Amino acid sequence: MSISFDQLGVPENICRALERRGIVDAFEIQAATIADALAGRDVCGRAPTGSGKTLAFGIPLVATVERAGKRHPKALILSPTRELADQITTELRSFSGDVRVAAVYGGVGYGPQLTALNNGVDILVACPGRLEDLIDRGSVSLGDVEQVVLDEADRMADMGFMPAVKRILDRTSDKRQTVLFSATLDGDIAKLSRDYQTNPVRHEVGETTPDITSASHIFWRVEGPDRIALTAKAVEAVWPAIIFCRTRHGADRLAKQLGRHGITAGAIHGGRSQGQRTRALAAFAKNEVEVLVATDVAARGIHVDGVALVVHYDPPADHKDYVHRSGRTARAGEGGVVISMVQRDQVKELTKFQRLISLNEPFIEPDVAAMRELSPGPANKPKPSPKPAAAGGNRNDGHSDNRPKGSRPPRRKKPAQAGSRKGSGNANGSGRKQGSSTTARGSSEAKPAASNSRGNQKPKADNRTTHRAHLRSPA
Repeated sequence: MSISFDQLGVPENICRALERRGIVDAFEIQAATIADALAGRDVCGRAPTGSGKTLAFGIPLVATVERAGKRHPKALILSPTRELADQITTELRSFSGDVRVAAVYGGVGYGPQLTALNNGVDILVACPGRLEDLIDRGSVSLGDVEQVVLDEADRMADMGFMPAVKRILDRTSDKRQTVLFSATLDGDIAKLSRDYQTNPVRHEVGETTPDITSASHIFWRVEGPDRIALTAKAVEAVWPAIIFCRTRHGADRLAKQLGRHGITAGAIHGGRSQGQRTRALAAFAKNEVEVLVATDVAARGIHVDGVALVVHYDPPADHKDYVHRSGRTARAGEGGVVISMVQRDQVKELTKFQRLISLNEPFIEPDVAAMRELSPGPANKPKPSPKPAAAGGNRNDGHSDNRPKGSRPPRRKKPAQAGSRKGSGNANGSGRKQGSSTTARGSSEAKPAASNSRGNQKPKADNRTTHRAHLRSPA
C-alpha cells in the first residue's frame, strides 16, 4: 500500500515541490523514517543503493532546519565523495525554497565555497577532508549544528574517514539530532551509532546485498590482450556501461582504446578536476557517451539511473569494492549485467571474493550473445554519435581535435629576440622552457582523447558550460 508524503506529515510547500517533479508516493525507506526524523528522533537506517535515502533524510532537514548565521550552519550532511555531495545538494535545492543549501568538497577552488559560507548556509553538505580544512582556516564553525546526517556511513568507514567523522561530530552541538544511513549497520557503523546517537530508532529496508542479488554476474576467462576487443563487443551489445580500471592512467588509456573500436567513452578518476568529472558524468547521464571508464572513485557515491552494464576490467581490491562497483547497475529493483574480466592469475582471488559475497558463478569462456540475453539494454535509445570537433579542441577535458591521427599542429615561428642563440633553450641551457614539465596529473588529463573508427573525426564533447546533471536515483 502506497503512502503519500502528505500522510507522513511533510509540509505542504515541500509536497507541492515534489509533486511538480512527479514525486507523490514515498519509497519504503522514506515511509519508514521521515515521520521519526520530523519528530526529532535519532534514526539509524539501512537501505540499499537507489532506494531513496536522499529524500528520506533531506525532507526532514528542509522542513525543520532553523535559519543560520554567517559561517554557522544549523544542519550538516556528511558525504564520502564530492560527486555524492554535489548530487545531494542538487536534490535538496529542488524543494528547499528559502532554505539555503551549499556543498563544500575538495578538488575545486575555495572561492565560491567561502562566499556561500559568508552569505549564510542553513544546510551544509560536506566531504570530511575539505570541511576539516575550512574549520582549521576559521571559515566555518559547527558549534550551532543541531542536525547531522551521515550518508553512506559504511563507505566513509571503508575509505578511512571515520576518525575525521568523529572529530567533526565532536564539534557539533551536544543536543544535536543524528541521522545515520548505511548499507550495513555492523562493525564500525554499530560502534558509531552507540557512541554518537541517543536511543535511535532503527529501520532496515531491502536485502543486505541487493546489488549482488539483483544483477546477473558473469566471470569471463580472458587473456590480457583480448580484454579491449571483448569489452568493446560487450558495450556494443549492452549499454550504458561503467567500466572499472585500477589506475588513472589505465582508465584514460582504455577510454582512448575503446574509441578506436567505435565506442564513445568518457573517463573519470581522482586525477581529473571537479569540473571535468562533472562534465563527464553529465554526458554519461544524458546518454551522450555509451561508457564511463572509471577508477574506484566512481564506485562510491555516484548515482546514475539506467546503467545496464558494469565491467570489472581490472579486478577490485577486495570483495567490498566488488559490491560497490557492481552496485552501479541493478538499482532500485531493476536488472543489470556485471562482467568480470578474469585472467589466469586472478582466478583464485576472485573465487575468494565470490565466497565472501555468497556468489557461486563459474568462470566461463566469453559469450557476448548469451550476455546480451540477460539484459535488454537501451532498446529504444539512439546510439550516441561523435560530434564534429573544431580544430584545437580542449585537450584538458579529454577530447581531441579533428586532425588526422598521428599528425601534429603546425608550429608557429617565434620572432627572434636580440641576443638569442639558436638552440640555446632556456636560461640554464637545458633546451626546455621553465615550468613546462608535466605533472602526473596534468599528463593524465591531457591525453585521454578517444578516436572513432567509424569516421574521420574524433568525438568531442560540447565545450560550452553544461549544467550539473541531476543524477537522481528514484528519490
